[in-house]
Amino acid sequence: MKNLIVRFVKNESGATAIEYGLIAAGISVAIIAVVNGLGTQLNAKFGSISSQLK
Repeated sequence: MKNLIVRFVKNESGATAIEYGLIAAGISVAIIAVVNGLGTQLNAKFGSISSQLK
């Protein structure tokens, strides 16, 4: 029983999976922020072009 508890405490695969999940979440938040900012800029640019063509 003691050996089982020692192995459980030493097992870090769950912690590693959580770390990878947090890294993936951080990268996805950064990508969403960049795409959102780019979309706003593109929308303003196309709006400007559209008003100049009228």
